[in-house]
Amino acid sequence: MASCMLRSLVVALLAASASAAAIPGAKATNATSTSSNSTAMLPLSSDDSFSYELLRTVSLSRSYGADTAEVLQAAGRIVPGDLESFSSAFSTLSNHVYSQALAINKTEDPVTAREAFFRASTYFRSADFYLHGNASDPRLVTLWANQTDAFNSAIALLPIPGQRVTLKSADGSFEIPCIYYKAAGANATHPRPTVILGNGYDGAQEEMLHATGFDALDRGYNVITYEGPGQPTVRREQNLGFITNWETVVTPVVDFLETLPEVDATKLGLFGYSMGGWLAVRAAAFEHRLAAVWAVDGLYSVFAPYYNALTPDVRALYDAGNFSAFDAEVNAYLDSGLAPTETLWSLQQGIWSFDVSTVSEFLRKTEPMTLDGISQQVQCPVWIGAPSEDIFFPGQPEQVRDALPAGLASYHYLTAADGAQNHCHVGAMAYVNGLVYDWFEEVLASRS
Repeated sequence: MASCMLRSLVVALLAASASAAAIPGAKATNATSTSSNSTAMLPLSSDDSFSYELLRTVSLSRSYGADTAEVLQAAGRIVPGDLESFSSAFSTLSNHVYSQALAINKTEDPVTAREAFFRASTYFRSADFYLHGNASDPRLVTLWANQTDAFNSAIALLPIPGQRVTLKSADGSFEIPCIYYKAAGANATHPRPTVILGNGYDGAQEEMLHATGFDALDRGYNVITYEGPGQPTVRREQNLGFITNWETVVTPVVDFLETLPEVDATKLGLFGYSMGGWLAVRAAAFEHRLAAVWAVDGLYSVFAPYYNALTPDVRALYDAGNFSAFDAEVNAYLDSGLAPTETLWSLQQGIWSFDVSTVSEFLRKTEPMTLDGISQQVQCPVWIGAPSEDIFFPGQPEQVRDALPAGLASYHYLTAADGAQNHCHVGAMAYVNGLVYDWFEEVLASRS
């Protein structure tokens, strides 16, 4: 998430001491929501970033990706602000559950084995989440290999096994790892609508099966998940950071789906999660075979949430192109121990996922990642999620809504009344998936 993108420099502490009044590079703002519903949800950690990520993990319990008590047990071992403690807690849990899965007789008890492998895979990903500040950390390789092995073992035990597929990008310069799940009853005589699921800034395609993929399969849709440059597997295996022209990732997926007899290629939906909300709408501006797009949540500019949070003096350094001074200011803050977890993580993740060496390089890579100038090229309806307490990019879903051609935006402001107030509406996906797939049926019916 997702996903799940930044709390970024916006969460920059007003801090405990006068000498830390603002993050160099960020406005001193209060990370606490001012919504009247802001206290409605019990935090899972006093560390805001950890609390969100724990909620993100435990929310997968409804679709086989976690178990509540296991996650809460791990949460109890995590020290707020200590990234290593987060990794250690989930590393211990993932190894424990994985060993349980391996001990199960898969022939006699495939369901129990499958669910244990799914949970282990999630926990391996959680153990990896906060480690990207050191790109040479060997755990980035071993944890990912373990999560992949566990997930592969799980999808092999589905009633219709998931299939890994590797596609070539539209320009042939990189590979696109995908996982395809055929819906029950889908065949050449009864081709089914198909949803393409893409994660965002930090999330894996494997997460998408639990977040929304099982809900799509239950509704009779085929499902394909994918990853492009900057996302976990492509970043690790091909050393490629995020790119702007995301249509070069999505178009080969659409091409592939058109070859499958059980896919109704006139009924394709593209789901973007977290920063994937920008990636999906960007792709739709150029790939016009899509029937619908979901931006969960709407993101107009990847650059803006970072840039707008800069303090005026550090923004001036960036605007002047004085990047060495800019990086010195930001790095001094990150090294000071005063930065909140989300700020530290989001910048480390940006450097890693964009495959650059400095914060200023990361920001420059995000500058062209905007819908400005291309949003009017979108031709299909777009479902836009807008969580009422999103502290990652508030206000951006409204920008997406207003930038799209007339009649294409379906804007949904979701609140704590339905537990859907958080970024990507984590913890409320039973409700949100109902909304998005009911809407998809309406879109498809209108095309008939």
